[in-house]
Amino acid sequence: MDLEEQTLHYYLRAFSLIIIFFFILLIFYTYYTFNKNINLKINPIKISKGDKIEEVLTNNIYNLSRFDITLTKIYFKINNYVNKTYFHYGNFKINEESSLLNLIKIISKPSNILFKITIVEGWSKKQLDSELSKFFINYHSIPYEDIIADTYFLQKNSNFNSFLKKLKIDKKNYFNAYINNNLLDNYTINELMILGSLLEKEGLNIEDKRKISSVIFNRLNKKMKLQIDATVLYALTDGNYNLGRNLLISDLKINHPFNTYVINGLPPKPISYVGKKTLDILFENNKSDFLFYFFNYSLKRHIFSKSFEEHKEKLNAYRKK
Repeated sequence: MDLEEQTLHYYLRAFSLIIIFFFILLIFYTYYTFNKNINLKINPIKISKGDKIEEVLTNNIYNLSRFDITLTKIYFKINNYVNKTYFHYGNFKINEESSLLNLIKIISKPSNILFKITIVEGWSKKQLDSELSKFFINYHSIPYEDIIADTYFLQKNSNFNSFLKKLKIDKKNYFNAYINNNLLDNYTINELMILGSLLEKEGLNIEDKRKISSVIFNRLNKKMKLQIDATVLYALTDGNYNLGRNLLISDLKINHPFNTYVINGLPPKPISYVGKKTLDILFENNKSDFLFYFFNYSLKRHIFSKSFEEHKEKLNAYRKK
């Protein structure tokens, strides 16, 4: 080997060592960059649809150099190609003393910030519409029979359609859990939603609802009119407002498909949103001999009777007081 070849081998070896040195240095620097604590400008951070990774980093983190951003961009491109992983848009809560690697893991999944929507048992469509307007720009009224009143948690960037889909799935899963209950041999799911809405409007608490449910089942079995005041109120107002007065005898006689003083059996649809606890009470299929009840304003509770004579006697005694 002549001197020229030796010199060439020397420089190649030296160059290789330099390359290896810088490669090792790059690995250590990348490890340090991805694992050091980041200094967030805002928390939670917000990623808009169409943002690029360099915009996300620049807009939300103080202590990153241009080289750090380039490294992260390369990492994302490799990760996208190998694992088909992409960062999401929305709002993301980042823990204190998080690293860049932690942030990447968080934004590579759907938003970790949830918002809570509570649908109250017995609410009207108007009341739910008012609540939905706080969370969604585009929404529509949800029929009472389509969903179950409950508290729901959603990702902050969810749209109304995904929210509604979640509610319908939740209702389906609820009734699937009762698929072997004997009550479903005699009543459809829609009829149980109607029954539940009557309990929501009439019952004061769990025990009261249990007794009222037994009255309703007893009257249905005997082909008696239900004569539930809440259905008269709904017939008069469509559930859109409070009547603001006591019911009159003439109100009980109005010809309306929801007025159970006039129609036989159940109204055609629910009169409010129904909660799971009330539906649970229905599936208990509580038994009693009660056929009548009225509300005693002095005692602030319903008074139950087994016959019309007993009911009339208790009602007259209450009216005399």
